[in-house]
Amino acid sequence: MRLINVEAFTEREELIRKGKPVNRRTKVLEFHDDEATVYAILSHRWTDQEVDYDEMVQFAKMEVEERDEIRERPGYRKILASCEQAKRDGHKWLWVDTCCIDKHSSAELSEAINSMYRWYEHSRVCYAYLYDVVDSSFPDELDKTRYPKSNGWPEWFSRGWTLQEMIAPSDVEFFNKDWQRIGNKRILARILSRITGVPDHILKHGISSYRPCVAQIMSWAADRTTTRVEDRAYSLLGLLDVNIPMLYGEGKKAFQRLQLEVIRVSNDQSIFAWGTSLLGQERIGSILADDPRFFKDCSHMELIDHNKFIKYCKDRIPAHKPIDTEHFGAFPVTNRGIQIWMFLRPSDDSDLVFEAWLPCRLDPSLPPVSIKLALWNSSYYRYRMSLYSVEQTLQFRQVYLRYQDTPHSDLIFEIDDSAITRNGFTYCGGYPEGMTGNRLTLTSTDPLCIKVYSHTQTHTLFAVGFGQCFGQHWIHSIYKNSASEHSWENYSISEYDKMLVGGPRHARSMAEVYSRDACYGRLWARHTLLPGSTWTVQTSYTMSERSQNCEVKIDAFQYPYKGPDNWRGFDIGWTNGPNRDIQGLMIPHRSRNKFQNSYVLLVDGISMEWSLAPRGIKLGDYGGLTDSEDFLCEGNIFTDLRSLASQTVVAPRQHRVDQMDEYNMNSDYVEAHNTNFLGVPVVLYQPHALSLPINHDVNTLLASLSTHLTNEYLVTRVIQCANVPPSQSSTLSSRRVKSYICGSTCTQLFHTFGQRLIVELAPKVNPTTPLCIFSKPFIWHLAEGAGSARHEWSIGGLVFTSGREDEAMEIEDEG
Repeated sequence: MRLINVEAFTEREELIRKGKPVNRRTKVLEFHDDEATVYAILSHRWTDQEVDYDEMVQFAKMEVEERDEIRERPGYRKILASCEQAKRDGHKWLWVDTCCIDKHSSAELSEAINSMYRWYEHSRVCYAYLYDVVDSSFPDELDKTRYPKSNGWPEWFSRGWTLQEMIAPSDVEFFNKDWQRIGNKRILARILSRITGVPDHILKHGISSYRPCVAQIMSWAADRTTTRVEDRAYSLLGLLDVNIPMLYGEGKKAFQRLQLEVIRVSNDQSIFAWGTSLLGQERIGSILADDPRFFKDCSHMELIDHNKFIKYCKDRIPAHKPIDTEHFGAFPVTNRGIQIWMFLRPSDDSDLVFEAWLPCRLDPSLPPVSIKLALWNSSYYRYRMSLYSVEQTLQFRQVYLRYQDTPHSDLIFEIDDSAITRNGFTYCGGYPEGMTGNRLTLTSTDPLCIKVYSHTQTHTLFAVGFGQCFGQHWIHSIYKNSASEHSWENYSISEYDKMLVGGPRHARSMAEVYSRDACYGRLWARHTLLPGSTWTVQTSYTMSERSQNCEVKIDAFQYPYKGPDNWRGFDIGWTNGPNRDIQGLMIPHRSRNKFQNSYVLLVDGISMEWSLAPRGIKLGDYGGLTDSEDFLCEGNIFTDLRSLASQTVVAPRQHRVDQMDEYNMNSDYVEAHNTNFLGVPVVLYQPHALSLPINHDVNTLLASLSTHLTNEYLVTRVIQCANVPPSQSSTLSSRRVKSYICGSTCTQLFHTFGQRLIVELAPKVNPTTPLCIFSKPFIWHLAEGAGSARHEWSIGGLVFTSGREDEAMEIEDEG
């Protein structure tokens, strides 16, 4: 370590004061071994006017004006006063961090930070200079008027580095602004403990005499700050007895690396016990804390004896399930997560949420601390919830605790509930209270909001939860009968707790639906039939392509939906407009034959799957599909629209068709790739796409046709191509495309014992309508389950009947 020669520094200053020349060759800074040298050390709060290493080395060679400017700095006067105090105490050497480290050398800076605790520990005395204390004693109580920026105490107590500088030395002498002695840490241990949270026995006898658990040590730094984010971790290295490389610029990842290093060298599971007091510090994501403030409430945390903890947990595990505790206590860090055996208690409300017990406690009279975990993609993440399992049975299992955070960004739900309130429902309010309005922003600390509606006719409370979990948005709805017996406020609070516990399950369900239907539609809907009524509540959402906001619509229809209460993806014809009601929703057809030829194209930048179109097919055709999936046309929706009284002209929507990859023959040709990797692509000449519009007239007709079309499909999209000019036909047909073909499907051409061959085939070119998409309108799907029941309802002034005469209902047209 580099030390200040106290005698040389004070003599040089004395010569300057007297106006005498100084010896430029005199060394003020010299290297010495910290274990073999007796030295004093300074602990202080840095200012903007410190003296660095370069200035200290070049000081004697400077011009008088430059030298005098440095001598006027508070940083220089602080070093001088420290040297004078060290000289009075009989010390020849002094270490000051501002000028004894060459911070231009990254290697020297890293060595100094990793050695800092040891240097303070080996010092004969540490001078703690408190520049903002004017009295000869510490303040007895918080004084936020005098110290508004440092928690009401002198600023020295609020800094990250001074924590180890107070604990490591055996002798710490405190001085006020004028370098008057206040006292040493042994005499002042009681008040220091009250200010800093560090137990007085550690202040008196050192941390090695009784080493607290990791969580307690972290708690001492909870309210302390540093100028650099990384220093919040680096300033704790010595206290936790670990070393890590310095990587300034990594931000809060430094604290993650610190925790992982602690895990590698110890089996102290209290490092997972942060945020257990439910004071708003719990969050969803990594098992590791973001910074020391998450350990704020761990000041009394202590470890439980290994054998006592094992016995405590074994008593709560069924006798017929013996456990091997040899695994307990070892937890290596892997790329999948921290591999560890833990005692888990499943939640009563979700098979994905658990309480994990840790061998530590906040008080000898209290049970072990528990944390909440959620299973997501085969790893366990930290989770937040307020419901506890009443089941006392524990499980002992190996888990992987994920220390990497899931991808996260604040999610905005834009909610339109105007339709449901027009249909006899009343909006009661939302929970939490701070999240109001129809534009909700969810974060990792506020991952859920609930909106509650009441329906007087059915005496039902209906709640919709909007959540975000592990980067996946989710929406869940639930109802409760006898609304008059429950206030909506109490209902919203109880449902909030239940939905929070069920968050991982809801998020997983929506992730599966979103992944499965992403290629087929951009609207997802869920239908819930209110019990004892004909009211169906529809919750639908789309994801905004530009902002990634989730646009949600809540609607109600007097229609007895009998299908499953789960999410389904629908084709909405490239529109996110207000007419996406129940009549306009489409269920895309998916071939039952996995070898059926289907093709992928980019339409308006969206990847979509298309089927080969039968000859002569047109947009708007409807009919049935045979067992062999041949389409039998029975009519056309545009032809039927002409018979309505409406004079509105319905025009198909037009869309751009693009190449799936960068390769293309020329600007006029686009290849539609076969989804079966053995298949041949279809080459399209000047293609464009047409889609069925979703508007009032079309929706009305779909509803009217549902009275007799209960198992029919509709052509909702087509690809149309221009005729290939004769001048290009010969060039195109001579082009050869290499494709993988399964021999068993080409028996007329090859006999290869079922092996795959590489053959050359000319691609197909269809000059009219080569591709299309078949969909079933959701309103037709509903009609399939109507059975023999007779219903009568009206849409847009048209009356339709089906089934029994004594059951009537009405559907409001929202088109």
